[in-house]
Amino acid sequence: MHEPLIEKLDLEPIKKSINTGFVSSVGIHLELFKKKIQALTNCKNIVLTSSGSTALHTILVALGVGRDHEILIPNFNYIASANSILMSGATPHFVDIEEKTLGIDVRKLDYYLKKNTFQKKNVCINKKTKKKIQFCIALHTYGYPCDIKNLKKILDKRKILLIEDAAEAIGSFIKKKHLGTFGFAGIYSFNGNKIITSGGGGAIVSYNKKFIQKCEKLSTTAKGKHKYLFFHDELGYNYRMPNINAALGYAQILKLKNILNSKRILNKKYKENFKDNEYLKIFSGKNNSEYNNWLNIAILKKKYSKLRNLIILECIKNKLNVRPGWTLMHQITYLKKYPKMNLSNSISIFKRLICLPSSPHYFYKKK
Repeated sequence: MHEPLIEKLDLEPIKKSINTGFVSSVGIHLELFKKKIQALTNCKNIVLTSSGSTALHTILVALGVGRDHEILIPNFNYIASANSILMSGATPHFVDIEEKTLGIDVRKLDYYLKKNTFQKKNVCINKKTKKKIQFCIALHTYGYPCDIKNLKKILDKRKILLIEDAAEAIGSFIKKKHLGTFGFAGIYSFNGNKIITSGGGGAIVSYNKKFIQKCEKLSTTAKGKHKYLFFHDELGYNYRMPNINAALGYAQILKLKNILNSKRILNKKYKENFKDNEYLKIFSGKNNSEYNNWLNIAILKKKYSKLRNLIILECIKNKLNVRPGWTLMHQITYLKKYPKMNLSNSISIFKRLICLPSSPHYFYKKK
């Protein structure tokens, strides 16, 4: 679906990491990779983590999320958001998406919150469960921007803090502002199937320096600073990115522009070839955005939704690696009991969505 693009040049920083012996929690490549992410996102405060999932969990712990919280997340989503919420002791609350962006349906959410919540001392409360709704994790699905600006407006109105799951969105912008930097905090993933990879790895970004310092501490087992003593003054987690992973990430981010260009060409080819197709359309992001085309998406017209599985099976039979979207959150066995709004859009889109082969290799030009 999306193979990593690893060349001989990518091995040089890894060899350097090995030769110096700094393969674990410290090393020059951690700082080099971090500086490149800072320049790309225009955000100075960054924590490198072992994955996008651990980045999300660290943010929630740093925010003090607990049993009395419900956290809004889109129903069409990767499992990491729901799992990080449950690991924090809180409750996931599933909201619907829109076909235009594949992100949270802002108008539908606004109406839902008006009807089902109330404000008490500047806190949004669920009328039914009486739990606090103070946080929302918005997903930029497949690297395409959700309606982040309008979402932030309705959340700000209710004092709900916006967290961006930009795991798939490195290299995606809205009017030159990088995704992941619109909310209070954001995360990225550098898993093997992402635009650029560090093998395993993630990052947290925030304009709030004190918050990032808190995340840094939590992700390094809450180890106190001392010349020789090892001590820990609170519960922490070993969520650090190793230097050997950062070495690969650094090599990858150096060629990000070239990778993004190859993916733009592939996306253009898909659109050209399916332009007049009567059965489906190739998904496009928001007009005022610059998206990374992480995965190319085909969406069947509603009257052809029953063809999805037949198309997928036929493609696999012919050695074309396509797949459906993620299983909807509210349909996963251990998540069925959690609160949700009407989810008609996500149900409809899931039945019609096909992820297409999107590796950067096809039109990549080696330097």
